[in-house]
Amino acid sequence: MRHAYGHRDVLCGVSLDLGPGILVGIVGENGAGKTTLLKILSGELIADAGTVRHRGRFGYCPQATVLNDALTVRQHLEYFKVAYGLRDLRHAEGLMEELHYGEYVDERAGVLSGGTRQKLNLTLALMHEPQFLLLDEPYQGFDWETYQRFWDLATRLRADGRSVLVVSHLAYDTVRLDRMWRLDSGLLQEETMEPPA
Repeated sequence: MRHAYGHRDVLCGVSLDLGPGILVGIVGENGAGKTTLLKILSGELIADAGTVRHRGRFGYCPQATVLNDALTVRQHLEYFKVAYGLRDLRHAEGLMEELHYGEYVDERAGVLSGGTRQKLNLTLALMHEPQFLLLDEPYQGFDWETYQRFWDLATRLRADGRSVLVVSHLAYDTVRLDRMWRLDSGLLQEETMEPPA
């Protein structure tokens, strides 16, 4: 796919295919086009050229949270339950327990810490159990314990046969990934993965 902003080419022929049960990363400098790529993959932005095909449900966790500061955590979950056509909130409640923020269920989003807002943002992307997950800087604001829980969750999703794409400007914990690409000059280049020690 290709995309430009005015005369500046951001994506210059990016192509990727993610099969089931894979955990991959895309890294690149700020401004390299990572968020643009995710917006195109999620349907938020139309590419100038190219096609995006999804196999089943997908979830998208943008870097900027999609929260309304006036609504409580519970209200966010209820609204997204209706939007996704879910019968109940059992899966969302399980994610809240796993990410350790259930005690804030009746707090307004506007008073939550940055890390807790990001936990809710991640829960909203996962609560409908997507087959394909797009994550833009998903652990921003997490403390170390939550950061570890995030990777445990991502590893479990992969084991369940789901595709997880994590985008970051830094190459954290590459040993956890199956594949990693670097977005540079509008092109994706596969990075050599170091074997686990």
